[in-house]
Amino acid sequence: MKKTAIIPLRKDSKGIPGKNKKKMLGRPLFSWVLGEAIFSDLDEVFVFTDEEEIIDYIAKEYHWTPKVKALLRSKENATDTASTESAMLEFAQQIQYDFDVLCLLQATSPMTTARDINTTLAKIEIENYDSALTVVNTHRFTWNANGTPQNYDVFHRPRRQDFEGLLIENGAVYATTKQAFLESKNRVSGKIGLVTMPENTLVEIDTMTDWKIVEELLASRLKKAKQQQRIDYLVLDVDGVFTNGQVFYSAEGELTKAFDMRDGMGLEILRQNQVEVVVITSENSALVAQRMKKLQIENTFLGVKDKYAFLQQFAKTKNTNFNSFAYIGDDVNDLANICAAGWSFSPANATTIVKLNADYLLTKASAEGAIREACEKIIAYNERF
Repeated sequence: MKKTAIIPLRKDSKGIPGKNKKKMLGRPLFSWVLGEAIFSDLDEVFVFTDEEEIIDYIAKEYHWTPKVKALLRSKENATDTASTESAMLEFAQQIQYDFDVLCLLQATSPMTTARDINTTLAKIEIENYDSALTVVNTHRFTWNANGTPQNYDVFHRPRRQDFEGLLIENGAVYATTKQAFLESKNRVSGKIGLVTMPENTLVEIDTMTDWKIVEELLASRLKKAKQQQRIDYLVLDVDGVFTNGQVFYSAEGELTKAFDMRDGMGLEILRQNQVEVVVITSENSALVAQRMKKLQIENTFLGVKDKYAFLQQFAKTKNTNFNSFAYIGDDVNDLANICAAGWSFSPANATTIVKLNADYLLTKASAEGAIREACEKIIAYNERF
């Protein structure tokens, strides 16, 4: 059974301009649900957008997985008045209905997890529903406009623990068989299954207040998932971690970066203590490649924008998890990994937002012994562990 997902994106957004590309915890908003889709039971994930910049980004950033593709969405189906169903139909026609199950994922639901996606798919694959969707069980009391209650008796107000609540569609995940979709031309139809997600996934991102709430919820979820275990990998950013963040340019381009020799010795000692070193940077710098070669760091990955998804894939290939990672980062594009890694560090001169989310604030600045200090802390931690 071929399971295909569509993530529809529109270039224009009235509430929050450029919403889909805006960074949430350092990642474009759509990357959150896309990343979870990659590590779910889906066979293919299509980003369906009218923005060619995003299509180019997908091709460059997710080359490490054959599961992700991007398709150009027509302008007619990317207007404020166009329905999501019209976009789904256009998409299905473009891929010639080459699927058995079609899954609709919404970029504005970044709290969606691979587990939510898999549970929704299982409603169709295992429980034989024609379609399924995610809902939230809320214990709020609702009212009609005429002043009458919808879901409770005002003279017998139930206690929360005695109240079944109300199931509300949260717009995160929908799935349908091809046959049901062909017959109804709707995201759900026939025998419909329900999958309950946590109540905090009900927040819709329409305003910057919503954005801030969801960003805090995401950061909190990543941090709560941390568990203590031995650190087997130290993962590092480059600019602002190995270097002080300054780059000198000539007319020919990038000229020099300054590295601290003590950091190199610290990494060598760390490797002698059976901790592998991994470098992930968004820059594609020949100078960085040369320095990492000198330091004999084989796991050096250049030009990585979505560091969180890439590190998820790295963890999968190494049969490990984020709890085995220590991470050093200094700026917003490191935030997701700062929140998720088993132990995260920030140099003394990191940006304020990183300092607020890191587990440990180093006393040394970048290019002034910050990496060496972190290496010593990790060695001491592993010995105690």
